[in-house]
Amino acid sequence: MSSTPSNKFLPSPKTVAIVGCPFSGGQSKLGVDKAPIHLVQAGLINEVEELGWRVVFDGHHQFEDISTPPDGIQVNVTSDPAVNTALDASIARLRSPLLVAQVCESVASAVQAHAEMGHLPVTLGGDHSLAMGTISGTLRAYDQACVIWIDAHADINTIHSTDSGNIHGMPLSFLLKLNPPAPSPDSVLAKFDWVSHLPAERLVYIGLRDVDRGEKEILKKHSIKAFSMHEVDRYGIGKVVEMALDHVNPQRDRPIHLSFDVDALDPSVAPSTGTPVRGGLTFREGHYICEAIHQTGLLVAFDLMEVNPTLADAESVRQTVTVGCSLVRSALGETLL
Repeated sequence: MSSTPSNKFLPSPKTVAIVGCPFSGGQSKLGVDKAPIHLVQAGLINEVEELGWRVVFDGHHQFEDISTPPDGIQVNVTSDPAVNTALDASIARLRSPLLVAQVCESVASAVQAHAEMGHLPVTLGGDHSLAMGTISGTLRAYDQACVIWIDAHADINTIHSTDSGNIHGMPLSFLLKLNPPAPSPDSVLAKFDWVSHLPAERLVYIGLRDVDRGEKEILKKHSIKAFSMHEVDRYGIGKVVEMALDHVNPQRDRPIHLSFDVDALDPSVAPSTGTPVRGGLTFREGHYICEAIHQTGLLVAFDLMEVNPTLADAESVRQTVTVGCSLVRSALGETLL
């Protein structure tokens, strides 16, 4: 069944735009780009329509027109050799930064266009680097939007703190403008200048349990609100969601962008994902978050990220895809009764 409170920001008829983003360039494991196709083939569009939504889906974005610049692009130009050396070493660790920047910019434009037409964009990833694009698109259309980030990981490493160089672990550092400014228009960092600015006080995490040391320092330094699995255990998911909303949306008047990485769920619930961590959200806790955010009437965008249909046996893949579809339905109004 569905429960559909009036949405304070979406016009009637209520419309969902499915934005399929088969992209894996923000990390090193193959297969996450297959998730949007699996989710749609599992019947997601029909399921959303059965909840009373009109659905716009023009096929998956293939990013055919995106190509990285030739080798030899200027990295950094500053007057301080020490600064150049530190920046060069950090940028050299990044995986496919030019490709990620261009793909995410394309996604931002797509999400922005749908949002400005009054659609609710549901972006199917792909890896979580795409959130640079989805959240930027939301902020272009709703400049006061807040972000609720559901994840086992903080995804807020900077170019200096990252060990892996995988940009799916870095999107929030670009959104919060925590990386150094580009030293020249030709530097790699300048290719991320289009990313919108999300103020730290408008971000809240739920479900963290695998946070890098550098990320912990970043969260403390910038007073970023986070509810780890410790708080979920201590207070229960209902209280945690209310506290999260109280922090980023105290008057319940801001649009909400909900970005959900399936690895926030325990691997027993969603095993087919790239970076599973034991001790995660239960099936019901994950769905409760989506249900509660829907009930606010403030949801304007939803991301489902990091389903990887190639990393487990067929039954585990089916289970994870089914859970992914179910999370989308819950965010769009499906209820137990």
